[in-house]
Amino acid sequence: MPPRQKPTARQLRLGAELRKLRENAGLTARVAGEMIGANQVRISNIETGRFGLSEQRIRTLAHNYGCTDATLIDALVAMAVHRKRGWWEEYRDTLPPRFLDLAEMEHHAVALRVAQVINIPGLLQTPEHARTLFRQVVPELLPHEIEYRISHRIKRQAILHREEPPQYTAIVHEAALRMRFGGQEVARAQLDHLAKMSELPHVTLRVIPFDGTAFPTVGHGLDYTYGPVPALDTAQLDAAHGSELVDAAAQLTKYRLILDRMQQVTLEPAPSRDLVHRIAQDT
Repeated sequence: MPPRQKPTARQLRLGAELRKLRENAGLTARVAGEMIGANQVRISNIETGRFGLSEQRIRTLAHNYGCTDATLIDALVAMAVHRKRGWWEEYRDTLPPRFLDLAEMEHHAVALRVAQVINIPGLLQTPEHARTLFRQVVPELLPHEIEYRISHRIKRQAILHREEPPQYTAIVHEAALRMRFGGQEVARAQLDHLAKMSELPHVTLRVIPFDGTAFPTVGHGLDYTYGPVPALDTAQLDAAHGSELVDAAAQLTKYRLILDRMQQVTLEPAPSRDLVHRIAQDT
């Protein structure tokens, strides 16, 4: 089977985690290849997500690398063997790869925590609110490109309505609640939807009020997805040039701390929902 030309973020992550295990064991790619009867090129292709792996091959590599974390090994196996084509693949020729990577990352997360200062989190947006935002993208999107993005965003939201949804915590600043994107009618409908979603048992909305204390942020959105083990967590950062996925241990620790400190200055869920209702009535 020829190497993959465009590995997904999940396939790249599996390869990167295997590389970390090899490097922690102090083995070169050449030696690691010799241990499984392969060459250095094969190991390189595995570690860059270009070759798929069987469960047995992953367990063999982990054994050779001296990994004794059974939970991590099982999680890596799951990343390799769960190859069912996800719904996001239908967008591969119409949307940038980062959109697909985000959907796949959310789909496999066991929990999510997000923070937004001036926007409503994507998984809690209404179609009209999302349409308003996509119309402001620079450079300007064509009408059909906007609709592709809206369709993709709404389908992402299905994870909050499936049989076993992940725990989802949204930290939202009051500023985002008072933005009237799309006009009064669209803004009020968005707030009503946000309040309704916050009533789901697995969805927690926490609002940072204007009169709260200072907190760490640079203004961009932050999505933190929890994997089956902490080593497989991922942070996604929004930026003008596009999203960025972060999985380095030190960076993950930093972003968890940022989220913790932001959450410390939020209102509790019930007062947060009450504030959303009050702002909706005034909109």
